[in-house]
Amino acid sequence: MRLFLLFLSCLWMNCNRHVTTQNCQSQQTEKKDSGTYILPHLFPEKGEDMVFQRLRNEAFRKTESYKFPDNIAGLTRFSDELREKIIKKTGVVINHSLPLEIHETKAIHLKDYIIKNIYFQVRDGIYATGNLYIPEGEGPFPAVLHTPGHWDKSKMDAEMQKVGHSLALNGYVCLTIDPWGAGERSMIQGHYDYHGANLGASLMNIGESLMGAQISDNIRAVDLLSSLPYVDPSRIGATGASGGGSQVLWLAAVDQRVKAIVPVVSSGTFEAFVMRRNCVCELLPDGLTFTEEAGVIASIAPRAIKMISHAQDANPAFSPLEMMKSYNRVKPVFNLMKAENKIDYQIIDLPHGYFKQDRESMLGWFDYHLKGRGSGKPKEEPPIEILDEKELMVFLPGTRPAEVINTLTYCHQAGSKLRTEFLQHRKIHVHKKKQELLKILRVDFSPKIKNIQTFPSTVTWERIVLETTDNKKIPLLIMSPANKNTPFNILIHAEGKQHISPDLIHELELKGEGIVVTDLSGTGEVASATESTTMKRQILHTQARAELWLGKTILGEWTQELGTIVQYLQSNRRVKHVVIDATKEAGLAALFTAIVYQSVDSVVLRNAPISYLCDSQNNVDYFNMAIHLPGILEWGDISLASAIAKVPVTFIDPVSVQGIPVCNDQLQSYKTEYDLLRKRCGTKAYCWFKEIGDNP
Repeated sequence: MRLFLLFLSCLWMNCNRHVTTQNCQSQQTEKKDSGTYILPHLFPEKGEDMVFQRLRNEAFRKTESYKFPDNIAGLTRFSDELREKIIKKTGVVINHSLPLEIHETKAIHLKDYIIKNIYFQVRDGIYATGNLYIPEGEGPFPAVLHTPGHWDKSKMDAEMQKVGHSLALNGYVCLTIDPWGAGERSMIQGHYDYHGANLGASLMNIGESLMGAQISDNIRAVDLLSSLPYVDPSRIGATGASGGGSQVLWLAAVDQRVKAIVPVVSSGTFEAFVMRRNCVCELLPDGLTFTEEAGVIASIAPRAIKMISHAQDANPAFSPLEMMKSYNRVKPVFNLMKAENKIDYQIIDLPHGYFKQDRESMLGWFDYHLKGRGSGKPKEEPPIEILDEKELMVFLPGTRPAEVINTLTYCHQAGSKLRTEFLQHRKIHVHKKKQELLKILRVDFSPKIKNIQTFPSTVTWERIVLETTDNKKIPLLIMSPANKNTPFNILIHAEGKQHISPDLIHELELKGEGIVVTDLSGTGEVASATESTTMKRQILHTQARAELWLGKTILGEWTQELGTIVQYLQSNRRVKHVVIDATKEAGLAALFTAIVYQSVDSVVLRNAPISYLCDSQNNVDYFNMAIHLPGILEWGDISLASAIAKVPVTFIDPVSVQGIPVCNDQLQSYKTEYDLLRKRCGTKAYCWFKEIGDNP
């Protein structure tokens, strides 16, 4: 009988497939003889990219709202306040009194200049690697900090080392520093990793950021240059291309010792970063809630900046069009400060990179503003001798000291310290911790349901879309329970509803319990087409950065969406008991929903992290970019969230934040921690851990 009804349903939907586009995929088979489900869709397969449009529109509205003070005093206050916000939001560490501890491992003597391979202390016990190019003579010379962008071999790459050679031949001391996590500071010596995505984003969980780490390092690099007896500390500039160009912009905004900068193929607008592919090292958390790139440039005035853009650049965020938007917005600020000659731009017909034309433009600009020579126009570059990359290595293979720390080791050490501190707190103010968690999640309001769209049901599922006041459409598949007192289970998976276990759906159906299946923002039917699934590290990479630019987090957005679904079930369907059963990153959203909305009876976290503490150099991309929450380990950890939820919590197959199974003694240690915190929070509901093979 069921198969017959299924046949009639499919026939009816095929007959009506041209009547309404919303029904175009509802005729999919829902249950096969094997018991596996293919869940029906609610939106057209090639419909509107809702995530992209929503976030791009929001970015545009924020950008258009920014205004600059129209007087010098106001601009001074603006610059000071922006500097403090950048430091706070990125976690910049400034310690000028820390000994530099400069170590030289090699000196390369070339005609007219020398190159020293060095490493030096950027934080207490943490060292950075670099090449120091020094012209012949006594000086004092002007100096330039060169910050490489995303070139695999960083300072050793031919295109990157040309900048140092060129500057030294023109009478500048140049320090080229490996960015945090790149070059000789990668995870494993000799393997040149990409320092961003999940790896770099892990810094946010300890209250820092990859941008902040780079700014901190670069401030120390300026300390180093200023300390050299053959450098004039009043004449320091900075340059870099791509991500390196972004670095010098932020450095100049924070460190006023930098008198002139030349960012290459990096200038644009922050609005253009939203839903575009850029590195997490270029992410200012919450940035678009208080500034635009023009604001950062304005904070540099009246110091000198020349922006260089390439007409053939494939990255739209760095296009000449975006650069000109910022230039035109900020030019009146330089005029007001009588610094008309301190800002300029150039558009060169080249692809993305740092080429000879760029270096010649850079030389002319620095000659004018650091030497007082020329007119600021491009200066011809002399012939350059490129060295084998091995010549510029600070360390021979296998000799890198532990002080040149990699990102995950640093996150583990800092995270362990933070966890030790919060576990020592004997008294926990639950209400205060809830309010702090709301700020971390960036949840400052509860969206309302403004419309409910109902589509024709299938044999098994009701099909509903909730439209909310924050311009979202939440797709729901609903299977009603046997009676109104039976629990309703909200089932979610971090990679979309099609990844939900068919066995779980079948099990709940046999029990007669209600089921709601949905796709959270950025997953399944409501995923953005801008996200690539061909590289694991890029899943939700684009949206995660966009949300943070706009003062949000994906986990916070998911929490609000789940709260909206709970609201719908309780208000519109009079549901009394709600369980959220969620897999991987979505499990954390389920737990946070129980805290924020206090209307969930219990939560189940499958294959979810048991802690935010980094514990391994492996599987950094097991979870996607939705997992990261700025400052979560400063607040506490998942164990604390479980305690203040005050509802039964079940972990099934718990893992580390690297996706490594947690079992045996390690699991027992976490069980003790969870029990301890639940007692301190006065939570009587249980927290249960089920490993593979356990029975309820």
